[in-house]
Amino acid sequence: MSETTTPAAVGAPAIASKSAAAIDRAKAAGRKALIAYLPAGFPDRQTAIDAAIAVARNGADIIEIGIPYSDPVMDGPVIQAATTQALANGFRVADVFDIVAAVTAETDAAVLVMTYWNPVLRMGVDEFSRRLAEAGGAGLITPDLIPDEAAEWFAASDKYGLDRVFLVAPSSTPERVAMTVQATRGFVYAVSIMGVTGARSSVSSAAEAVVAAAHAAGAERACVGLGVSRPEHVREIAAYADGVIVGTALVAALRDGGVPAVGALAKELSGGFEPAAATPSSTGA
Repeated sequence: MSETTTPAAVGAPAIASKSAAAIDRAKAAGRKALIAYLPAGFPDRQTAIDAAIAVARNGADIIEIGIPYSDPVMDGPVIQAATTQALANGFRVADVFDIVAAVTAETDAAVLVMTYWNPVLRMGVDEFSRRLAEAGGAGLITPDLIPDEAAEWFAASDKYGLDRVFLVAPSSTPERVAMTVQATRGFVYAVSIMGVTGARSSVSSAAEAVVAAAHAAGAERACVGLGVSRPEHVREIAAYADGVIVGTALVAALRDGGVPAVGALAKELSGGFEPAAATPSSTGA
């Protein structure tokens, strides 16, 4: 298996992974990947696009565009409030394809969509996948879909060449980790804590064990999310993971300071990949 491809099935041609390629480019540059989450349509569609472009131009290698959902069971209060506002402002699921297309047209970042599975089912898995691929999207992160129930997604993601990112957590058994690694294309999303999303003062020590388990099960790339909010968190996670995922802190920056603030935070966080004494203060995009 090459570094940026994963077989779709036995005897089938390998499928290039945009998110794996982004992580590998960061590795070639001597650092780990920065992955930024922003909700689609928050605070409005154009600002969401501008914010995603800003984080990409300030160090993010992969952008996660989250589809607002009316019952976000995994999301903490900051992201819940943002997605509620996006829905109140008229966001519709189909809008996400326009947002992805706009971001991919202006940046080199791989753009993934993070979504609960129900919106995909309601549109139709094949239709959603086709439209995402046509928009230039890299694939999907599906926090509430497990590989056992993902046969339709396997077929569509192989058909349209999309990444499929599944989650592993501190509670995942070795058998579940192995199944998840086998099912994933792009990177394994290692949840660092049990609970909902949200910025925290420290990152759970369980994260390193989750990443180690994923690597031991054969994952070439495992990235850590939930609780990352500071450059020192980035530095800590970069010691053992292949990428660092930041969400709540960026959403709060966008809420409080608009596009300039979210771009500045992305730049600050990307500085966490440098040694503490050499963190850049004025360089970068």
